[in-house]
Amino acid sequence: MLSREADLVELVDDHGTVTGSATVLDAHESPGLLHRAFSVFLRDPSGRVLLQQRAAAKTRFPLRWGNTCCGHPRPGEELTTAAGKRLAEELGVEPVPFTEVGVYVYFAEDPVTGRVEREYDHVLLGDVPAGLEFRPDPAEVARLRWITVDDLLRDVQAAPEAYAPWLGGVTERLASHLLAAPEGPGGR
Repeated sequence: MLSREADLVELVDDHGTVTGSATVLDAHESPGLLHRAFSVFLRDPSGRVLLQQRAAAKTRFPLRWGNTCCGHPRPGEELTTAAGKRLAEELGVEPVPFTEVGVYVYFAEDPVTGRVEREYDHVLLGDVPAGLEFRPDPAEVARLRWITVDDLLRDVQAAPEAYAPWLGGVTERLASHLLAAPEGPGGR
């Protein structure tokens, strides 16, 4: 995991236009540098989305519940390519086709580690078959669970301290997309 702190991320302005690059570590030191990120939701045929509880070793928001996986594309790397790699690394599954459902720009400070998130976050949705077997990396993921989007929105509002600070915003982007889109697997 430490080696990823030296990876480069793409710095962007408020409109998502590339302005440069920095290491993951530098981008997450206070006050933070706005950079491109992605948040993946995997959805099963009944419409539930997969959440992960972030491992205790995470440098930002450990042991909080988050979307299926997230990460940063390297400068010039396609979002879907980077997201597919993170799915394989964190959950041991093959990449799936993704649909981008929105962007969420946010800032959050981790009171435990002192690190910050200042991200231009692309929200990605991928559909998976029922019964897909996951092999989570314990250095990345403590636990997994499936939940409906409506229940997730309620839970984040009721107990925000249990969830990663971006989860509410990225879930709202997903919910808006699902409301506007023709009914897909399981609807909402």
